[in-house]
Amino acid sequence: MTLPATMKAMVLKGHGGLDQIVWHEDWPTPKPGPGQVLIKVGACGLNNTDVNTRSGWYSKTVSDATTGGAYEEVGQEDPTWGGAPITFPRIQGADAVGEVVGLGEGAPQDLLGKRVMVDGWLRDWSDPFNRDKAGYFGSECDGGYAEYTVANAKNVGAVQSSLSDAELATFSCSYTTAEGMLSRANVTEADTVLVTGASGGVGSAVVQLAKRRDATVAAMASTSKHADVKALGADVLLDRAPENLGVALKAALGRETVSVVSDIVGGPYWGKLIDVLERGGRYTCSGAIAGPIVELDLRTFYLKDLSLIGSTVVEPHIFKDLVGYIERGEVKPALAATYPLKDFHAAQTAFIEKKHTGNIVVIP
Repeated sequence: MTLPATMKAMVLKGHGGLDQIVWHEDWPTPKPGPGQVLIKVGACGLNNTDVNTRSGWYSKTVSDATTGGAYEEVGQEDPTWGGAPITFPRIQGADAVGEVVGLGEGAPQDLLGKRVMVDGWLRDWSDPFNRDKAGYFGSECDGGYAEYTVANAKNVGAVQSSLSDAELATFSCSYTTAEGMLSRANVTEADTVLVTGASGGVGSAVVQLAKRRDATVAAMASTSKHADVKALGADVLLDRAPENLGVALKAALGRETVSVVSDIVGGPYWGKLIDVLERGGRYTCSGAIAGPIVELDLRTFYLKDLSLIGSTVVEPHIFKDLVGYIERGEVKPALAATYPLKDFHAAQTAFIEKKHTGNIVVIP
């Protein structure tokens, strides 16, 4: 197969607003290095990580909610998820799906021609459980917002599925994040899980994956999205921010407490989430789109024997498990919309506005 010397790509030039993402039709096509594969991208999903990295929201100099806009000040030493600088220019996009069309030296021959999903977590494969050595696809290396991308052969999974590329591109980032949260919180059929932001990519994944574990799921989302979230398996639906959360839970579940809170929202409502945890309950978090700074009454924390569990870098088996869930039909895609890659600004604007349920995907 003869590959073009250049390709179309959306390229991030620096921290700031959407104007920092620039369309190119003559960007150099990457070449796979040792152990890598070259992927012709069929689709790539959008995620909060892209927005937060572009804007520099991860920097401790920022204390606002995630708006997708530029901030007056972004620390240059900690503007990424890992608290380190990012190299520009950078092609973002973690959720790449496509066909392997080239192999670097030492890459498995049987991957050639296979349709694959990319596992976003870059690892030192000689020390794969060391979180300090982890990176992320589309952050510490170029990602999938282009016609072609390269990835370590150990970071791709061949998928046997009737789902489209766009549908498959809704899974990797959101569902590994969600499964990592539930796994770290040891969620079982005995648990009742309260899910914030249940209509978003990670939230909708938590709903499905918690139900896969036979937990009871109470999902918080705007009432206009309740039907969509119910279709994903939620047992009860609550408003996105009930004024009295305990009363709302009592009306929906018959009790005022839950054993697990799965949160990606944070912000000023956070204390109410902690207050409805039962004694010995677990709070797990992998985002803070409503704001990263919260207040905690330590008496609630220690007197109720609570566990607060942060969850970012997942264990290597999580991605492999997810591929199996997809192939067995144990989870289903929540594809909200697709856009041509060239219309990326419109796609990310829609993503930031959060009027959708599930995931938005771009197609090169």
